[in-house]
Amino acid sequence: MSAAPRLERADRDLDGDGVVEAIVVDRSLCTGEGNCYWNVFVVPPPGSPDCARYAGTFEGGALEPLTTKGDDNMADVRGYWNLHGGRLLLQSYRFLRGGYRIVEALLCKRADDDKLDCADSEH
Repeated sequence: MSAAPRLERADRDLDGDGVVEAIVVDRSLCTGEGNCYWNVFVVPPPGSPDCARYAGTFEGGALEPLTTKGDDNMADVRGYWNLHGGRLLLQSYRFLRGGYRIVEALLCKRADDDKLDCADSEH
């Protein structure tokens, strides 16, 4: 967090249990391209004596929950990191061993038809 944080929340139910996970960003730390660091906290069910627990950080100007799942039925999430010249870094996060980790990264460029052309290291 910065010395003068401007907090914004993008809470989502990532594991489908009906309780939203807290996703918080300090907008004063975002880049000029709109890229931010989104901190994820797993919130215990109502009535639980436990506190919210830090579960990782998503990096990006936009976040997209995916249909695939990691441990504890937590949804995978893709972050879109804006680079210069219409390029993007797509980073996919999976919940493993108690926290979110980057499992894939692709460098992409916006094509003339507004679709994304992405480099795949396997091809």
